[in-house]
Order: sequence, then C-alpha cells, then structure tokens
Amino acid sequence: MYFRNLVVGVNTLVPLKNGKLTRYINFDNAATTPPFINVMNAINSFAPWYSSIHRGTGYKSVFSTEIYESSREKVLNFVGADSKLDTVIYVRNTTEAINKLSNRLCKDDKCVVLSTFMEHHSNDLPWRGKFKVDYIETDDCGRLLLDDLEGKLKKYDGKVKLVAVTGASNVTGYINPYYEIAKLAHKYGAFILVDGAQLIPHRKFDMKSHSDDEHIDFIAFSGHKMYAPFGVGALIGPKRIFEKGEPDLKGGGTVKVVSHDFVIWEDPPSKEEAGTPNLMGVVALIAAIETLQNIGMDKIDEYERILLKYANHILSQFNDVELYCPNISNKVAIIPFNIKGIYHGKVAEILSDYFAIAVRSGCFCAQPYIQRLLRIDKEKILKIAKNPDSKRPGMVRLSFGLYNTCDEIDILARAIRFIIANKSYFLSN
Repeated sequence: MYFRNLVVGVNTLVPLKNGKLTRYINFDNAATTPPFINVMNAINSFAPWYSSIHRGTGYKSVFSTEIYESSREKVLNFVGADSKLDTVIYVRNTTEAINKLSNRLCKDDKCVVLSTFMEHHSNDLPWRGKFKVDYIETDDCGRLLLDDLEGKLKKYDGKVKLVAVTGASNVTGYINPYYEIAKLAHKYGAFILVDGAQLIPHRKFDMKSHSDDEHIDFIAFSGHKMYAPFGVGALIGPKRIFEKGEPDLKGGGTVKVVSHDFVIWEDPPSKEEAGTPNLMGVVALIAAIETLQNIGMDKIDEYERILLKYANHILSQFNDVELYCPNISNKVAIIPFNIKGIYHGKVAEILSDYFAIAVRSGCFCAQPYIQRLLRIDKEKILKIAKNPDSKRPGMVRLSFGLYNTCDEIDILARAIRFIIANKSYFLSN
C-alpha cells in the first residue's frame, strides 16, 4: 500500500515471548506515531545547515532563521488561519500549548472556562485553580450534549471566557461538532479552543475567517501525533491575546530591552518562545505537514474510515468482546474495547508478548471520561483514590494510522480468538 511506504519502521521485527522474531504491528497511534520517511530526510538534509537563529549574522544562522520564521506561514495555511490576525507559537506538545493559553487567557478569577466530561487531562487540569471550571455533559455513549453547553453558557451570563473542547476524543474517537460549538460560544461572548491532537493528523481542518460565526479562535496540536515525533507542537490563536502581559516562561529571546528597572517584552510570538527553539522539530513538523497535504487529508480520512469500519465489524463478531460506543459515524479511527473476564492490562500484555501487537490500555489520560463510560460510581472512585497503585478499571484501545492495513486487523482478530479460547490459561499465569 502506498501510504505504508511513507512511514519509518513499518516492517521492523521484534521478539515474541518465545524468542521468535515477527513483524511489529502498531495500533497505538493515538499515543504517538512513527516518523514519515520524508521527515527523517528533511532533518538529515537540514542538519549541515543548522545554526542559532534570530541574532546570528553568519550564513547558517540567517538561513536557519529564514527556515524557522517562514515555517509559521505553512502552519497557518495548514489549519486555515489568518496570517494577519493569528500567530503560531511553537511549544513542545499540545499539553504545553494548553497550559500556555491557560496562563495568558485572563487574570480575572471570575472568568469561567467550560471544559467537558470527555477531555484528556491536558484540556482539564491546566484550567483548574486559575478559573471557575465547569464541565459540559455527555450522553450515555460519551458524545457531547450541545443543549447542556448552551444551558451553561446561559447560566454564567457572559462570564464564560473560553469553551475548551477536544476536536476528537482520544478514548472513543468521537469528533465533536466544533463549528456548532464555536457558534454557541461566540453567541455568548466566549472564545473556543479546540484540542486538535487527535484530529489534525486525520481530517482536514479549517479555523475559518474571524468574521465567521464558526471561527475557531484557538487550535493546539502535537507533531508527535502526526508523524513528526521530534518534540514540537503548536498553539495558534489571535496575536492580540498575546500582545499584553508577561509570558509564562521568561528568558532569552523574549525581550526587546531589559534594565534592572524595567522590561520591554518582544512582540508575539517571540515573547512566548523563551530560550533556544526546537528548530529541528519545526523542520520535522513542516515536512510532516507537506507529506499529509501531498497525500490529501480527505484521502487519509477515507482510508482510515475503512480501517475503522473493518475492525469494528470484526470485533463485533466476538461475544466475549465488549465494544464501547460502537457507533462508528463521525469518528476518527479509534476503538475502545475489553475482553470479558480479563483485565485490560493483561490483554495488552498478551497481544504484545504473543503477537507483537501494540495497543494501549488503561484510562488514556482521561480518567473522568472512562469512569463515566464504565459507569463507575463515586464510592468506587474513592476506593481507587485510597489505593492508587491497585489495578484500575480501564479499556484496551486500538488507534489506527494511515499506514495500518486490514491484514494487520486480521492478525489482531486471530490473536483475540486465541486469547478467548485460552482464557483460563492466561488467567492462571
């Protein structure tokens, strides 16, 4: 398959528990992705020209500065941002991006932030302690309830500063109606942030015009989830939000003038990028963006939907497999499941040891969401809190990338059939 030829390491052999080598199958792409071959080529090609940026006058410094600064326009274009009104701030990952925004959004403790019950911890914890935080409800299948969103926007009567919502859930894969959410947020005077970590690598995204009611004010995403795992991410939003006030990280590159009596800060985005930037990470990110665009985001979305539909159909044939939120419409290619009677961590271990299949197990940094989906009551949550190192309720997660195949899903099906047939053996070992 063409897509498969674009990714590093797809045919790597790893040892099984019996010592034999077999081809590694990675169904853990929601956690991180391997690099594109083009990304590695871009890094290797640029490496001889790498140098310090911004104030260096040597040829390599000037060249490196041009690469770094011109990259912002490519990122803006990729997400449909406005280069006149928006800025790209480079960070390490989506988590840092959201923390940065939480430090710069407003300093009024009366500000309200609406998060949701389906968020990754990174789009929940940064808001706590700084703002009044409330949570938008989900239905029994884990999908966001727009009526509850509007009800809470009305309830807080103009005090909501931001609606912070995941673009696509890293647990269920559900894609939120972020344009509808944006319209509601703007109607009541709030901004919208979309956590794009699980969305941007899989589906075409457009922030839309600032004059559009459906405009997305802020988007954050990580390179390591889009085939550029070299420690870079991006926060994109209005320049004006970052013009006033102090940056959360202070140091080299953030100032125009400093004395012992005063500081004049740089303009954004420089003010928000303290220290030596991750230029190699930016080179990797741009190479990944170019590769995704060359493939076509619509083609990626279409292909990954085929994988999702095929895997969901296969797993639904097993009576001992419990699928969570099995409705596959409007989802990225993520499937959470459990095998009845076997701890989720044990299932993941068996898949790795006996079949070289990598999955994720646990709560996926979204514990409140998992607790809801598994219908875990508060009493049980308190028991877990008293012994946090004990075995916790959770799920097994399959998450597909553009390089995965239906043949790999067939191998997974055989593995699950084997686990179910030998359940008593695995429970005793």
